[in-house]
Amino acid sequence: MGAGVSTWRLARAVSRLGQLGVVSGTALDQVMVRRLQDGDPNGDVRRALDAFPFRRIAKRILKAYFIPGGKSPDAPYVNTAMLTHESNHEAQSLCMAGNFTEVFLAREGHGNPVGINYLEKIQLPHLPSLYGAMLAGVAVVIMGAGIPMTIPSVLEALAAHQPATYPLAVAGAVGTENWHSSFTPAAFHDNGLPPELVKPAFLPIIASNLLATVLVRKATGPLDGFIVEGPCAGGHNAPPRGAAKFTKDGQPVYGPRDVVNLETLRQTGLPFWLAGGYGSPEQFRSAIQQGASGIQVGTAFALCVESGLLPEIRRALVLKSLAGEAVVRTDPLASPTGFPFKVAALEGTLSQTDVYRNRQRICNLGFLREAYQRDDGTLGYRCPAEPEAAFVAKGGDPAATEGRVCLCNALIANVGMPQRLRDGTTEPCLITLGDDFTGIARFCHNGNPDFTAEDVIRTLLRAS
Repeated sequence: MGAGVSTWRLARAVSRLGQLGVVSGTALDQVMVRRLQDGDPNGDVRRALDAFPFRRIAKRILKAYFIPGGKSPDAPYVNTAMLTHESNHEAQSLCMAGNFTEVFLAREGHGNPVGINYLEKIQLPHLPSLYGAMLAGVAVVIMGAGIPMTIPSVLEALAAHQPATYPLAVAGAVGTENWHSSFTPAAFHDNGLPPELVKPAFLPIIASNLLATVLVRKATGPLDGFIVEGPCAGGHNAPPRGAAKFTKDGQPVYGPRDVVNLETLRQTGLPFWLAGGYGSPEQFRSAIQQGASGIQVGTAFALCVESGLLPEIRRALVLKSLAGEAVVRTDPLASPTGFPFKVAALEGTLSQTDVYRNRQRICNLGFLREAYQRDDGTLGYRCPAEPEAAFVAKGGDPAATEGRVCLCNALIANVGMPQRLRDGTTEPCLITLGDDFTGIARFCHNGNPDFTAEDVIRTLLRAS
């Protein structure tokens, strides 16, 4: 659900209706500080920060980023410091507070569970982000786009307020060097450690039986189930297994090897939820008949009124679907992660070639940077979506820059917080939706593009 699309408002609406509302855990430090710079009109962020257990950190954040009445529309946002593998108290504080704020607001006013979803590929924020979400009482952690082998032991350590480490993928690492990030909860507590936190359930996202088997055997603690995500899902998809094949328009071809054998999965004894192409009443019933505990739905909720998407973009997308003009492409190059990425066609966004070519390459958020080991043995960071000369100077292959999109800035722009550039332009959007985009009409009443989370749930549960 991108960054700020599955916002606390959407997750709260879904959870209050008896389902599991899940907030996106991507870039929540940026989302929080940009809301504050926009003036926090309804006081939501400030209300959440009032409940944040680290009072000095909360006051420091407000002093640094809150602008009463909001910043000038012509002024750029103040960006936060990029995280590195070395512990940075300020950057980690912002990650903690951003995740706490989102989960706190999603849980406000009801007693039902709330979950949070992370990308394993965005490794540097994991530890403070998880701790912040757990301080706010998150019930479920979902993680995909990678192999989250050590998350179970991380959750156990953080629940006890103990130090935790997370292994980092480092390009070019040689010898016996094991790179990791670290986080020490006690460094943030002023008056001793509080009682142990409730450890949330952990549901890794898988796209193959092999990954499920590896996680069951080698994860550093017990799993609580799986999300089984097929290539129809929005956002990042797993790459096809085997030799790469592409359609005439450059999309990766998926085959039988990319279908999870649910019978094999059932033998693990763990519950599972199906995702990607299951956003209809018929597919929901099919999932239950196949032994699933339920389904994960993204596209329908991304286009409902509680979504964080800009209202004008959301409506334009729904109207396209109603007119039979919904187009979603699996782009093998767009994401700097190297994972295929679903892109919805929409005028004025980076899905258009001319908009993409006219965008100034810049890497100023850095969530999808790749860590690499320099010749002198130190760690550096690079991104194939940054200026080509900078990427190549860091040892990157120039061919890897072709077609890459700055997802960090584009996804933040989707939710109405685009960065203003020096030339007076703002960062363009890039919309991600799943193949269910074509069937959005099932949730609309008499062609009205404004439908709610309740409409989605009522429709999906119809005659179930």
